Amino acid sequence: MDKKIEETREFLQTIGMPKAQQADICCYVILAMAGVKPDMSWSEATNEWIRIHDIIQFVNTFYGISYAENSRETFRKQALHRFRTAALIEDNGKATNSPNYRYRLTEEIVKILRTMETPAWKESIKRFLCYHEKLIDLYASKKKMTMMPVNINGENFKFSTGKHNELQKAIIEEFAPRFAPNSECLYVGDTIEKDLVKNVGKLKELGFEITLHDKMPDVVLYREDKNWIYFVESVTSVGPMDPKRILEISEMTKDVTAGKIFVTAFLDFKTYKKFAEELAWETEVWIAEMPEHMIHLNGDRFMGPREKD
Repeated sequence: MDKKIEETREFLQTIGMPKAQQADICCYVILAMAGVKPDMSWSEATNEWIRIHDIIQFVNTFYGISYAENSRETFRKQALHRFRTAALIEDNGKATNSPNYRYRLTEEIVKILRTMETPAWKESIKRFLCYHEKLIDLYASKKKMTMMPVNINGENFKFSTGKHNELQKAIIEEFAPRFAPNSECLYVGDTIEKDLVKNVGKLKELGFEITLHDKMPDVVLYREDKNWIYFVESVTSVGPMDPKRILEISEMTKDVTAGKIFVTAFLDFKTYKKFAEELAWETEVWIAEMPEHMIHLNGDRFMGPREKD
């Protein structure tokens, strides 16, 4: 068991990872991602897509460690983020809060690991170090190529790819011009860069209590001519405007005097149907595949005959 840890540490040291990324936790991450158990040969290493939860389970099961589920952030920050920057691993491009978000060893790394304890080991390490910087550039540009351009408040930004951000882009570029004309985006996060746009001054001026990122609605729009503030949740897998969410937002905006509008946005009608029963009354629904329409959950101000064209 200890032998595998030391071999992994030697590998990380040889390819130039900093001391902190040679710690036991980092060694366990490599072993779990390679699917290598204590009694296995390195030649059996694989690079299947894997979640942090799976890494923890693998290590606890096969290496007799007792990492708790709440140690996921430690795994992410100390090992996975650093390994991704160094082009040892890659992710599948999904939103980080998606249940389908996965990591895997790059093809180059799994090939090296398979040569450990063989005559080809030194040569494969030497070859890797020769083009390691190029690999970092390659995986960084791969990430960059898949960024989505988005125009926010007249400025150009880039969202990382994924359904969540695809929907946020639609909220800003399709929903806002139709249903919040001339509004300003005061807040929007990105799945990688959490506070992509955050106008702290304006939010505080409106009476907003700035809290941790995970409590913020996905998109906050302000329409000055009406003094309306729109709280929009971008829902692809979790987090609609249910009664609990309304209470959370109401608590952090108790000093906001502007009119509050709560909106749940979905990419398609199918996803809306999945969450329909959870949605709070007195809220709005917008579906990106039908951008011209809104669904109003209750509210007598919308009752009455419609004018015919």
